[in-house]
Amino acid sequence: MRSTRLPVVAALSVVTLGLTACSGGGNGGEGGDVDGAGKTLDVWIMQGTNPSSDEFFDTVGEAFTEETGAELNVEFVEWGDAHDRFVTSIAGGTTPDVAETGTTWTPEFADAGALAPLGEYVEGAGLGDDLVDGLVEAGTYDGELYGMPWYAGVRSFVYNTEVFDELGLEAPTTWQEIEDAAIAVKDANPDMVAVAVPGDAEFTVYPWVWGGGGDVATLEGETWTSGLDSPGAREGISFWTGLATEHNLSSAGAVTWRETDVLDAFAEGDVAMAVMGSWTPAAIIEKNPDMDGKFSAVPIPGKDGGISPSVLGGSHLSMFETSDDKDLAFAFIEMMTTGEFAQEWASQSGYFPGQSSLLDEAVGSDDPLVAPFAQQFVDGGASVPASPAFGAVQAQKTTSVMMQAILSGQSSVEDASAAAAQELTDTLNGD
Repeated sequence: MRSTRLPVVAALSVVTLGLTACSGGGNGGEGGDVDGAGKTLDVWIMQGTNPSSDEFFDTVGEAFTEETGAELNVEFVEWGDAHDRFVTSIAGGTTPDVAETGTTWTPEFADAGALAPLGEYVEGAGLGDDLVDGLVEAGTYDGELYGMPWYAGVRSFVYNTEVFDELGLEAPTTWQEIEDAAIAVKDANPDMVAVAVPGDAEFTVYPWVWGGGGDVATLEGETWTSGLDSPGAREGISFWTGLATEHNLSSAGAVTWRETDVLDAFAEGDVAMAVMGSWTPAAIIEKNPDMDGKFSAVPIPGKDGGISPSVLGGSHLSMFETSDDKDLAFAFIEMMTTGEFAQEWASQSGYFPGQSSLLDEAVGSDDPLVAPFAQQFVDGGASVPASPAFGAVQAQKTTSVMMQAILSGQSSVEDASAAAAQELTDTLNGD
């Protein structure tokens, strides 16, 4: 049985790829080895990840033309519109040469036959042993790599240091310490949300499932089985939702909160603790400069210590089968996902690069808003089920429906998790 809980357990997490491509060819060389004179490479990039995307890609385009002779045509696509655009373009055979694909989309598009395998290119470029394994896992379908790791983020536990210092609290390292700190905050600040437990933020739920010893889903043979209703998963879900339902430490309004709502409330100083992404510190300070220096983070605590795994999510760069020049397409992919451009993108966007060798600086950082996320990323990253049907699970909001049923008091943890597990199992198996 293969579990989808995949901790990144090395000091610098790597995976060696023994992949071969079944089509497309590739010289695996530098961009300068590709003759793209007179050609244009069409690329889709998601809008909003990097606030300096226009300027960044102007520089990339100049370098790409200098190395290959080809022009780069980048179109920015809103995340909210992107999935439908991909589906329409795949059906019509009008896909770009290369596109940024979210980690949960790559298997879906590969299953549809839209993506070209990248294994031969990766081997030829000598990159196979320097890629973050959680991103490789998410980009691999049926034994082939279809998504080149580009960047990733991870969620950790963020807390208001000003509030903690006033109350003499230490950063929590266990589930009980989270509860104790939240009670102390609530007692001293009755109007504050001591810990935000959002109802519409599925990736803030899975750390507690994994931390309790459960799984989102496991694959045996060709059959997926959800573990959301397992004893371990229920223990984690009960702890997380119980902070709200049993101890009144969250907010009634948080039943419908998304992660963006948590960020907004934390930035306003209304929330003391929350599960938040490695990309959010800059956004918090941008929204409220007064928060600068008033918050920090720790890896999401394990039940009795250690780290609860957290979803390692991000983006791949994928090559489409419709591309007329796949060597040229991979030259761009390699330029973007390795070396200076990969590092600069990560720096500007607040994400981590998908190349393990570029993580050294982050792993060794003493910045309280970098180091904890880097530790979570390296020692406690995990993947959601690498199934082409997981996008449908997200579209159905299976996990959010479960959370909202529990938080609103409409259902018990046992009943809600049983319903969610059945729906997730059925969806992943195409039933």
